[in-house]
Amino acid sequence: MVVRAWLGLPVLAFALTAAKAPDVVPPPLPSIIAPAAVAADPANRLTLDLSNGGKVVIQMRPDLAPHHVERMQSLVRQGFYNGLKFHRVIPGFMAQGGDPKGDGSGGSTLPDLKAEFTNMPYFRGTVAAARADSPDSANSQFFIMFAPNVSLETKYTVWGRVISGMDAVDKIAVGEPPADPTRIVRAYLGDAATPPATPAPVAAPPPAATPAPTPSGG
Repeated sequence: MVVRAWLGLPVLAFALTAAKAPDVVPPPLPSIIAPAAVAADPANRLTLDLSNGGKVVIQMRPDLAPHHVERMQSLVRQGFYNGLKFHRVIPGFMAQGGDPKGDGSGGSTLPDLKAEFTNMPYFRGTVAAARADSPDSANSQFFIMFAPNVSLETKYTVWGRVISGMDAVDKIAVGEPPADPTRIVRAYLGDAATPPATPAPVAAPPPAATPAPTPSGG
């Protein structure tokens, strides 16, 4: 069963009182640039070799979402993402993948993750965890933003950003699902001695019902 997530714009309400409201200092926005120690660790650099011939390099951010990054590192080292497709790709919005079922309803055998929401803005190239209705339902699925989108901020866990290869992301086959989906041929971390071997082709599951235009899944 495909679990869909819906997004709505927040409604702000202000109450006027005679007393002076205390000064509230909003938390600082996280930097789009990873801290030097994070960037220097090759284990935080994820590379996706795509079936469209492109290579996407993602700087992961354990300083923002340590448990989500740890999950990605664990699954990548298992070869979990090798052969999986981008099953939901909406032009001008995002490309979603990481589901072994290929229909948006699957995840890994590991437990779901608790949300690690931040106020990081959603830029072009932002990489975040897809989830179902529950904030704590992210697992293996992720999405890459084609363009900025303020409506997603503080609702999905940002764990990385594309630092090379957005041209390859732009060429990911579109559709819900795509007729001829782009696949992750292999995924590997920067600290790998050699990239893992290309796995055998994965059989494509039957098409799923068209989901709502929001990132969803585990």
